[in-house]
Amino acid sequence: MTDNVEQLFIKSKAVLNGHFLLTSGRHSPVYWEKFQVLQYPQYVSQLCGMFAEHFKNENVQLVAGPTTGGVILAFETGRQMGLRAIFAEKKEGSPERAFKRGFTINPGERVLVVDDILTTGGSVNEVIAAVNKAGGKLVGVGVMVDRSDKPIDFGVPLFSCLRSKTVSYSPEECPLCKKGIPLTKQGGS
Repeated sequence: MTDNVEQLFIKSKAVLNGHFLLTSGRHSPVYWEKFQVLQYPQYVSQLCGMFAEHFKNENVQLVAGPTTGGVILAFETGRQMGLRAIFAEKKEGSPERAFKRGFTINPGERVLVVDDILTTGGSVNEVIAAVNKAGGKLVGVGVMVDRSDKPIDFGVPLFSCLRSKTVSYSPEECPLCKKGIPLTKQGGS
């Protein structure tokens, strides 16, 4: 299955090589452009089906994700599991995320958090904090690609459709910067 998932990313031209500024602030020679995959409903359905299958015995009651890619993934995972799906947005003027737009989590509601690309765990941890603040019970985390260079412990099972350890550097340690290779900012740029 891993080969099949990797092929989805390759076919959709989602794996880019160069010198990239990641959302985390780190630099990497590889960038996973998730929206190249997320533009294909059949790929999204397949990846979210993997989340649904993996967590089917966890009594999940709600699926949550961060804006922006996590909105699509939460919706499709929730649809496949027959559950509600919500998303956490950045709070204005704050690094925190919150459930806005009238979204609620019932006390003790069992929540699966899904996201697109995992590098440092920043956006997943922000959603987890919002789930905890709302009184939910985190039961698992699902990501399309885990590209972290060391395992991240969220305190619950982590499932990735694809594990692809991809090196990243702090800006101060980046050998690509030292070679003078121009830095590219992908995403919403």
